[in-house]
Amino acid sequence: MMKKLVIGLFALLPTFAMAAGPSVPLMDAGNDLTDKASLQRGAKLFMNYCLGCHQMQYQRYERTFRDIGIPTEIGEAELIFDGSKVGGHILNAMEEDDAAKWFGAAPPDLTLVARVRGADWIYTYLKSFYKDDSRPFGVNNTVFPLVGMPHVLQELQGLPMPITEEVEEHGKTVTKVVGIKTDGSGEMSTDEYDQAVRDLTNFLAYVGEPSRLQSEALGIKVLGFLVILFILAFFLKKEYWRDVH
Repeated sequence: MMKKLVIGLFALLPTFAMAAGPSVPLMDAGNDLTDKASLQRGAKLFMNYCLGCHQMQYQRYERTFRDIGIPTEIGEAELIFDGSKVGGHILNAMEEDDAAKWFGAAPPDLTLVARVRGADWIYTYLKSFYKDDSRPFGVNNTVFPLVGMPHVLQELQGLPMPITEEVEEHGKTVTKVVGIKTDGSGEMSTDEYDQAVRDLTNFLAYVGEPSRLQSEALGIKVLGFLVILFILAFFLKKEYWRDVH
């Protein structure tokens, strides 16, 4: 039975590899969940550029504002645009059927995207759009080829132009995107856009696991308690066994 299971797993490896998508080297997001300023900037970017299509149906406004240090009244006034209650979930008004019609598929909920994809994948993805007139929205993505969404941060970055070169693949010469360079029309410089993407990625990483910092702090306390308990148990054992030895 074990032999059959191992053979079956090896047989499925090619399928898993295809499902993983293209092997594009991921950039280091360098996210820091303790950086409240970054999280606040990331929240602003998400509410302004992402929430129109992608919602976070498992995350509440109030919890988000409290965790990242935004006063509730400021968050309610500046980051809730549709009149939702501050205690409600972060939802948008787009109908799923309409979204599927416009984009080919309904945009996914992003509450857990950082846990599923990882912060480095999100960061690399947001920096990997490039101009492609053959696509419905005029852009493609090296991390997610044939992506069905527009480059919503284009006004900040500018139009990303592909840098291509001819390479040999399977005995054929193909044109491959090896880099991206913006046309300079964006509202931000290259460094500013890079920081904006890091902030947005940082915010998505927080939403994916809001209690991570508290869990890590609790874990350190538990380990400390176990160390102390071990020391006490060790000396207690020596005391009990002193007469035996």
